[in-house]
Amino acid sequence: MKTLWATLIVLIVLLQVRLWVGEGSFAQAWSLEEAVAEQRAENADLAVRNQRLYAEVRNLRNEQGAVEERARMNLGLIREDETFFLVVDN
Repeated sequence: MKTLWATLIVLIVLLQVRLWVGEGSFAQAWSLEEAVAEQRAENADLAVRNQRLYAEVRNLRNEQGAVEERARMNLGLIREDETFFLVVDN
């Protein structure tokens, strides 16, 4: 009878170890839930960034003024009939 109880106790302990440690355990499930939450937050940030970029692309495609502004500000370009003045601060 004692060996039966000892065997049952060993089986229960082995099942509990499998439940708490190793592949498919509660610890692994918790860490996966944290990883999923972090990935969802990153995806939300990237979705906002993508929306801004899409809006900028639409603006550049639809308005000639936006392209000219970019050329002036980022590349320092001017039109043929304009004069460029560089003001230097001391």
